[in-house]
Amino acid sequence: MQARRMARELALLGLSQLSDKPGKPASPALVSQDFEKLLLAAIQTLTAEAKDALETASDELKRGNQHLVDSGTRASDVEQGRAMVEDAIALTQTAINRLAHAVELPEFIRLSNQSEIEAFALELLTHTAKHQAQVDTILDEAMVAWNLKRLPRIDRDILRLAVVEMNYLGTPDRVAINEAVELAKRYSDDDGYRFINGVLRRVVGRGEESPVELEADSPVG
Repeated sequence: MQARRMARELALLGLSQLSDKPGKPASPALVSQDFEKLLLAAIQTLTAEAKDALETASDELKRGNQHLVDSGTRASDVEQGRAMVEDAIALTQTAINRLAHAVELPEFIRLSNQSEIEAFALELLTHTAKHQAQVDTILDEAMVAWNLKRLPRIDRDILRLAVVEMNYLGTPDRVAINEAVELAKRYSDDDGYRFINGVLRRVVGRGEESPVELEADSPVG
């Protein structure tokens, strides 16, 4: 189970290197490459996310600090400035976690069943690249008053991997959904993982369950 979980994570991070243009299937270029290049792509994705988070945190910290300087004795302004600083701290922690994971990832794989990780990660990527158009159609049909292209890229890819597992790789529905939710908890946010859980349950039981209700402030990308 641990090896497959690591493979899912590698596949998710590797998908960021594939084309995601609406209406155009993902290019299988990365899929044909070796496992070392897939691992490198995953590390590059993690470090890029960390860099973006640090840049955002720096901007938020500057804004929060300036807000505190300008606030004087106004309690509401002081609280807003503190909130900005707290957000910056949270973003910095996310960046640190991403960098730490990027450094540790090769060692985690070395200590796990690398052949199983490699085989399953490349299988996930191969089927996702090959069947992206069909998978995206399934996901769009499972949403009400929403569509896949409006979601953040990371949420789209988590959904795609789960549908590929259920429809093409024989993974039990419950396992695929649970693993997708765990990925979303790691790489998305609270709204993201709840949304993903709802959409996948709709995919499994469409026609039997009530539609997933999507709020106006659902995550968009």
